[in-house]
Amino acid sequence: MKKMNVIVIFDKKLERTLMCKRTKEPYMGMYNLVGGKIEKENEGLNEAYRELEEETNIRKEDVELIHFMNLTYVKWNKELEVYYGILKNEVELVEEVNELEWVSVNDNFFDMNKYAGEGNIGHIIEEIKIDIKDN
Repeated sequence: MKKMNVIVIFDKKLERTLMCKRTKEPYMGMYNLVGGKIEKENEGLNEAYRELEEETNIRKEDVELIHFMNLTYVKWNKELEVYYGILKNEVELVEEVNELEWVSVNDNFFDMNKYAGEGNIGHIIEEIKIDIKDN
């Protein structure tokens, strides 16, 4: 099974979440979550931290990631691991490929003209917001 991850990062005040703007297909020009492929020989959480640092310059000491959910696409033999974290301090973002942008947590993440993932980003962020509120 092909494994990938996405990482939802919130600022310290829980007012914004970090998005990248896709530079290639699929979803070119749309906002997406940070993440990537999980190498077969590596464990998921370590891969999430690796991807996060590569794509944003956010390091393990800047945020504690929580493995929140997995989405399995049986037909396509693909699994998506979802992580989230709240920044502990301000970080200077460094873009790897995709432009990075902070977006209000109150934005409509279900807007499929703006956000990639056919509504999945909206679902993921809303579920995480419930978890944060409950904890």
